Amino acid sequence: MGGHDISATIQAATTWVLPILFAIPLHEAAHGFVAFLCGDRTAYMLGRVTANPLKHIDPMGTILLPAIMWLAGGFLFGYAKPVPVNYRNLRHPRRDSVLVAAAGPGANFIIATISALLFHLAIFLPGAYQDFAVLTLWNSMQLNVWLALFNLIPIPPLDGGRVAVGILPRSLAMPLARLERHGMLILMGLIFLGIAVPQLSILGWILRPASSYVLTGIAHLTGIASYLGF
Repeated sequence: MGGHDISATIQAATTWVLPILFAIPLHEAAHGFVAFLCGDRTAYMLGRVTANPLKHIDPMGTILLPAIMWLAGGFLFGYAKPVPVNYRNLRHPRRDSVLVAAAGPGANFIIATISALLFHLAIFLPGAYQDFAVLTLWNSMQLNVWLALFNLIPIPPLDGGRVAVGILPRSLAMPLARLERHGMLILMGLIFLGIAVPQLSILGWILRPASSYVLTGIAHLTGIASYLGF
């Protein structure tokens, strides 16, 4: 790889740094914030209800794993330190557990929308600054939508799995809850299968059309569809 290729790779990688440092930690902070509103102060007392990325960063999940997967050209995946929640402290445990789980993806959809709105300011920046800002904001939109949709897959320990456990009848919720001990292995297997054999990327089949639909909707909602070519 020549010097120009290395420089281009580093430049492209930098446009993902801010999106990752905001998307993943704020996802976790949102869980803690909604838990606090619902009666559990555990995350708040531990300083996890904060926008400070340093409080949420997991060196492996927030930095190393996304970098490896990005360089491999595969599915961009990462995680932060999980926010602790004591579900026994929630005022209405079954309902509030759903709200706490849904807060993370909800935060990512909000960040994606804010990123889209910032396009209206970024286009007034000069030259290379505009290019960098626009690409960073576009990456932020993509990352947050991917992260939200991925976490809404109804497999514990993902947020979608916990939402499903909270709203399904007990006869269905209990077997799904028991799947949590194997859930991460299943997900990692699906992710690496998609990298090794793109034709068998089950997550890609689900997330690519869904993310395209959501990104298009956000672009139209925020008035930047024509700029992005949607």
